[in-house]
Amino acid sequence: MIKGQKLGLRAVEKEDLPFLRDWRNINEFRKHFREVRELSLTDQEAWFEHLQKTKHINYMFIIVDLETQKPIGAAGLLYINWVIRSADFSFYIGDKNKYIGNDGIANEATKLLLDYGFNNLNLHKVWMELYEYDSQKLDFFQNDFNFKVDGLLRDNCFEDGRYWNSFIISLLSKNYKNK
Repeated sequence: MIKGQKLGLRAVEKEDLPFLRDWRNINEFRKHFREVRELSLTDQEAWFEHLQKTKHINYMFIIVDLETQKPIGAAGLLYINWVIRSADFSFYIGDKNKYIGNDGIANEATKLLLDYGFNNLNLHKVWMELYEYDSQKLDFFQNDFNFKVDGLLRDNCFEDGRYWNSFIISLLSKNYKNK
């Protein structure tokens, strides 16, 4: 387990799948994910089996409260490209429908995952795709962690009856380590 002050990151276990399914199916969360359909436990089990087969490029974690050992969210470094040393950053706090929240939990969990990615996996870049209406995550990652906008994908999402742009944002290891 990767431990911080109040939180830890541990590997996803089969027992975590009902939490992940329930969190992913929260309406306010689901619109921010690439997979927008309602997920079943069977869907989560298929995802978990795929995760087990691709451990060399997908590092997925459960965020746990160290005091209670209760799962509170999910975070991952996915689709790792070992040539250019980049990974897609996946992250949300599912407990109490926080998504990001403003109680410091997201900040600590993000720092733990970035530290692991840059200092243990020797990644060069961590990136993510966020839809333009996801201002909570855009503000959080740009303001708290200095992610920069790399690109704009026009009309890349359909939500609430209209098309939305998505942003590709990233953080380079040198910018993280110098912070």
